[in-house]
Amino acid sequence: MPITTMTDSPIWQPFTQMKTADAPLKVGRAQGARLELSDGRQIIDAISSWWVTLHGHSHPVLAKALYEQAQTLEHVIFAGFTHEPAEQLAQLLCAHTPAGLQRVFFSDNGSTAVEVALKMAYQYWQRRDQPQRSRFIGFGGGYHGDTLGAMTVGQSSPWWQPFQPLLPPLTILPYPATYPGDPEVETKEAQAIAQLEDTLKADPDAYAALFIEPLVQGAGGMRMCRPSFLQAIAEIAKAYGVLVVYDEVMTGFGRTGALFACEKAGTQPDLLCLSKGLSGGCLPIAVTLATEEIYQAFYDDDPTRAFYHSHSYTGNPLACAVSVASFQLLLAEPEAYQGLEARHWQCQQQYLADVGNLKQFRTCGTIAAMELETEASYFSTLVPQLRRRFIELGVLLRPLGNTLYILPPYCITDAELATVYQAIRQVAIEVAEGYFAVASV
Repeated sequence: MPITTMTDSPIWQPFTQMKTADAPLKVGRAQGARLELSDGRQIIDAISSWWVTLHGHSHPVLAKALYEQAQTLEHVIFAGFTHEPAEQLAQLLCAHTPAGLQRVFFSDNGSTAVEVALKMAYQYWQRRDQPQRSRFIGFGGGYHGDTLGAMTVGQSSPWWQPFQPLLPPLTILPYPATYPGDPEVETKEAQAIAQLEDTLKADPDAYAALFIEPLVQGAGGMRMCRPSFLQAIAEIAKAYGVLVVYDEVMTGFGRTGALFACEKAGTQPDLLCLSKGLSGGCLPIAVTLATEEIYQAFYDDDPTRAFYHSHSYTGNPLACAVSVASFQLLLAEPEAYQGLEARHWQCQQQYLADVGNLKQFRTCGTIAAMELETEASYFSTLVPQLRRRFIELGVLLRPLGNTLYILPPYCITDAELATVYQAIRQVAIEVAEGYFAVASV
């Protein structure tokens, strides 16, 4: 069924060129891994609605937690108050993240979780009377959110060029993206490690923190690095006193096959940013976890040395309650996310092994990605055509330029996952046969 052009709806869609975009698809309801459109069509949500829906849509446990909490306390100012859902959630997070992370600061989305970490890292050195440590290190292809602070540490993202004059300088290092069988992985890692060490040697007291998406870069193309690389850069950063900040907004809560990527990588950050799957996709919420050392830098008799950051919905009880329920589901059913990697590899072998224009297959836990060989760029006209074709085949996928990726809810059935891979096979063959017109912008 063809999709019409954008209507006169007053809604301004995110990350969308409104003049050329297709009309948004209206969703009536959702259950498990499936979305049901208002016209009755069902679509497999193969990207967990932008990586947030862990257990599937309309999960009864999360719905029950939300309903019960709404009858007792829906919201209260979080400065000077607390409540049981926030206390429970904080205790769970501290119990299941690296042991050094014992302080939890609430916010409301991934961008603000990163913004909190940025401000904490900057002020930490001010509190330590080292104001010269004011610069930050990021990695090429990194994406950390779209508020100005989050953009500061993700300046290699193609979307932020119009805002460059507003952003402070960032030292950007190469990210050694790899895949199984990559013959250049050792060289790429060595170059990135050497560049980090050279940067810090040249000005050892200039840098406040290093920001990275551990194991998998999300919006940058589901690019993956090895745990050994994360271990190496963490060791160098700590040797120079530079704080290590892990942006696990996407990789947290089972996405990499472990509860958190830092656990799988065998590393311990100084600050850890979490959001997206935190509430299982029910409500917006985020946290930034900090070490006791960072917390103590703000702990003072002087009120001006406090950490001044908050939003109206910080620590919202409804969001905290569903987050507790979601976390408890993860702890009770670890096989739901731990078994997805093997299922991905099985489907890739069964449906895609003989498709010649798909390359660089890579999987990390529940995340699978591959490159589609075309001349298209990130802003190519091919990308919306691919999205449209996948919808016609009953699958929600949003290619990142040439990267096709699958990041499903943990409840996805074998039959549904097979349907996703069959759709990728069909579309890749159609691309090879010239079914789509391609023009880069």
